[in-house]
Amino acid sequence: MNGLSIGDLANSFLLQRRGTALKTEMSRLTQELATGQVTDIKTVLAGNFSYLSDIENSMKTLAGYKVAGAEATQLSSTMQAVLENVQNISSDFAADLLAVSSGGLDSIAQQSATEARQQLGSVVSALNTNFAGRNLFSGTATNTVPMPTSDTIIDALRTELAGVTGSASKAAAAKAWFDDPAGFDTVIYQGSNDALAPFRLSDTEDISLDIRANSEELKEVIRHLALAGLANDASLSIDAAERSDMLLASGEGLIKAQDNLTALRANVGFTEARIDQISTRNASEMTSMEYAKGTLLSVDPFETVTRLEEVQFQLQSLYTVTSRSSELTLLNFLR
Repeated sequence: MNGLSIGDLANSFLLQRRGTALKTEMSRLTQELATGQVTDIKTVLAGNFSYLSDIENSMKTLAGYKVAGAEATQLSSTMQAVLENVQNISSDFAADLLAVSSGGLDSIAQQSATEARQQLGSVVSALNTNFAGRNLFSGTATNTVPMPTSDTIIDALRTELAGVTGSASKAAAAKAWFDDPAGFDTVIYQGSNDALAPFRLSDTEDISLDIRANSEELKEVIRHLALAGLANDASLSIDAAERSDMLLASGEGLIKAQDNLTALRANVGFTEARIDQISTRNASEMTSMEYAKGTLLSVDPFETVTRLEEVQFQLQSLYTVTSRSSELTLLNFLR
């Protein structure tokens, strides 16, 4: 009877090779059990990566939209906070002006004019809000503050009102200057007249946040505060009666401006709701993509554990065989 055998060296190499293969297999199974994902993607997909590539490309795109959505959310919420601040300042001070103008005490009226300048400074400071290195109300000129100091506005308006007599005429001259493109928009506003590019939040949807410091709603507030701030200006020769009329007109103007500010804030609120809606939908789609990818590449944990136990048993058996083979000697064989 013929027999076939291999030498000791060849047998050693054979055992080493088998041991290496089992260790590699155990390492692969351990990694798959820990991650829940297959390691040999090529074999699982049978070489067809198109579906997986589509999923991963969609996930990358959604990740980009998530960043844009987060930026748009923060930008819109900051704008909303600024507009709320402006509305609160103008609304509260309007009530004060109406009360002062009906009180008849010129000393209090003069103090209110001084306070008007301070309130104008607060509004200007709010409109110059910078978010993440970007001036919110400057249009595309995000590196430029949209408004100069409140003193600059007061000085420019004082020049326009020089020689104008009567509170009604002063109010009309101020309105004409604020409405004139060569007036406030050129002399005071330092931002751009171009709107920011819309935020693309999905393949089919984008949102725009086009609110600048020279918008009519905000210019109306600035105009009435500036007029009230000039009510005690010595260079304009304003007497007590005219001062009272100017403060009354400014107070009434600020009250009327509230509707426009509310509408402006409502538009921002609608934009915030759209951003949230689109972002929620994108998050849901991302979850679906992650699930699809996980299903495509996931492993059965029970099957993996079973296979891992089999490999461990085979490796232990191999170690036993190797150990016993190493104990074989010619002397023991002859015995």
